Amino acid sequence: EYEQMLDLPAGYARRKQRYLQAQKEVAVEHYRTHGQCIASTIHALGYPCRSVLSDWIGEVFPEARKKTLGGFKQINYPDSMKQAGVMALCARNGSAQAIAEKLGICRVTLCNWKNQLLGNDAPTSMKLSNNSSPDQVEVKRQIEMLQSELRQFQLERDLLKTTNEVLEKGLCVDPKKLSNREKTLLVEAHKEQYPLSELFGQLGLPRSSYFYHKARLQADDKYLAVRKTISDIFEQNYRCYGYRRLKAVLTEQNIILSEKVVQRLMKQEGLLVAKPKRQRYGSYLGEISPAPENLINRNFQAAAPNEKWLTDITEFHIPAGKVYLSPIINCFDGLVISWSIGTRPNADLVNTMLDTAIESVDQSKERPIVHSDRGAHYRWPGWLSRISNANLVRSMSRKGCSPDNAACEGFFGRLKTELFYYRDWAGVTIEQFIQIVDTYIRWYNEKRIKVSLGALSPIEYRKRLGLIT
Repeated sequence: EYEQMLDLPAGYARRKQRYLQAQKEVAVEHYRTHGQCIASTIHALGYPCRSVLSDWIGEVFPEARKKTLGGFKQINYPDSMKQAGVMALCARNGSAQAIAEKLGICRVTLCNWKNQLLGNDAPTSMKLSNNSSPDQVEVKRQIEMLQSELRQFQLERDLLKTTNEVLEKGLCVDPKKLSNREKTLLVEAHKEQYPLSELFGQLGLPRSSYFYHKARLQADDKYLAVRKTISDIFEQNYRCYGYRRLKAVLTEQNIILSEKVVQRLMKQEGLLVAKPKRQRYGSYLGEISPAPENLINRNFQAAAPNEKWLTDITEFHIPAGKVYLSPIINCFDGLVISWSIGTRPNADLVNTMLDTAIESVDQSKERPIVHSDRGAHYRWPGWLSRISNANLVRSMSRKGCSPDNAACEGFFGRLKTELFYYRDWAGVTIEQFIQIVDTYIRWYNEKRIKVSLGALSPIEYRKRLGLIT
């Protein structure tokens, strides 16, 4: 239809706008005039979701996307200073405030040092008696420290043992990573041996959460019989039934429960369905328009520049967020003709890249084949109109067949092996990472030698052939 009419039917592949322009303006204005808080704006207006409102704000206030990273710089005191301060506190003749002021710290910090070195149970004062020598006080302090460490080890051992016996979690499970309900069960098992405050601190359990779950445990469990039924169904069906199918089986047995209740009971009983391995990023959304023929057919050799172009999108996941790269590779020498890097794999990412590549082509003489996968970015009207206006030829891989675009995938593999995988990207911002990738691609074109080009970079190879000056 597009080739015949040079247009698509009204409403084709276009989503109906959920919100009116007036609603969008009201939301952005409320955000601007009420403290610039996304949560309060959504709560006051009742719409939209957080991500949609963030997009609206980014369109009206682009500077709002920029964030400044910073924080409080913690002072690290030397261990010798901590030990001297604790010794002075335990054998003091003055007040703790005076000792803290002498060291240049606050009294709370001095008490925290004492708790770290001696434990919470150690007395804050060990003043010398008339018959005590400093050596005796030091021996007493070391004995109390060893006793505190021994008690700590005993508590950790007992909690791990109970986790294995009562909760059947295994000895390698960290008790701090258990749910608050499971931590409450551990506290109930050891509250006769250890103080509650000591158990709460060891498990990281808030006091209020303990009493809440304790009351829930003491109440009658109305789902006691259902729990056994759900577990039996789950085990009898190769442990592959999720909450939807479990709910369907329960309904057949005249046990009416909501999906949320089934989900909660499965979580409490530890009934987890095995998940498939995480797949790499893919933009395929189905056959939204007719796909052209695979003209490349895995022949990635070209006799002249701008004869065959390859393109795709790859994803980088760093602690600061996700970054996407969309390049166009020339099959003649592997030169990256153009590229765009952004935080969203949208149509603007690929359209900007294509516009830059078209500018480098003599449209009266050259008609490159643009080969891609079947991603949605390469099937929308914006991409199709650019291809048609520039007199380019489209080519697409077969569905789910990455080897049909192996040369472009190989470029991504080399880039990630040489730049991405071996480095720790903690502390690197999105803007810094984009600049690093951009610098690498320029180096790839200008400096990185390729054996297939006679140990020359793509730019040097073209200069050697006299294609560029």
